[in-house]
Amino acid sequence: MGTMNIMIVGVGGQGTLLASRILGNAVVRRGYDVKVSEVHGMSQRGGSVVTYVKYGDRVYSPVIDRGEADIILAFELLEAYRALPWLKQGGKIIVNTQRINPMPVITGAAEYPENIGEKLGALADLTAVDALELARRAGSEKAVNVVLIGVMAKSTAIPYEEWLDTVRTTVPEKFLDINLRAFELGYQL
Repeated sequence: MGTMNIMIVGVGGQGTLLASRILGNAVVRRGYDVKVSEVHGMSQRGGSVVTYVKYGDRVYSPVIDRGEADIILAFELLEAYRALPWLKQGGKIIVNTQRINPMPVITGAAEYPENIGEKLGALADLTAVDALELARRAGSEKAVNVVLIGVMAKSTAIPYEEWLDTVRTTVPEKFLDINLRAFELGYQL
């Protein structure tokens, strides 16, 4: 197998790091070499968070260059739009339709771009998901990350049961039931 390049992008506090751990653990279980790199920025203040996950038979660097991402898993619309230059030709974007205003928009220094979903759809293979609503149905708004992992998991070669086992071994016990429901809702979408 060649290398698979996945960028996970979002805003601080959305659970991008847990999502990258679930993904990384799932592919390690399949015997792949995995490299993960996290770029936190001002994540504790609601800023951008980017995680690179690369896996394959042999991976030498975790960094994904522009035009190399096979999949962008985006937890927020504007973050998906910002990550678009990293998507390779024919790549896929899975995006939560939630809108979280960045600080320049909150302070009035900038405006949130209009029609991001349509722009993304015109430029890439796009799957737009109201992951926030599905997370609420699972029992917690904080489960958006696992809903999106569930959506992405359906397009991988990793069997459903292996994904469930990975969620079970990665998510803390007290949050497990909610996250298993969230994964299921995303996977069945």
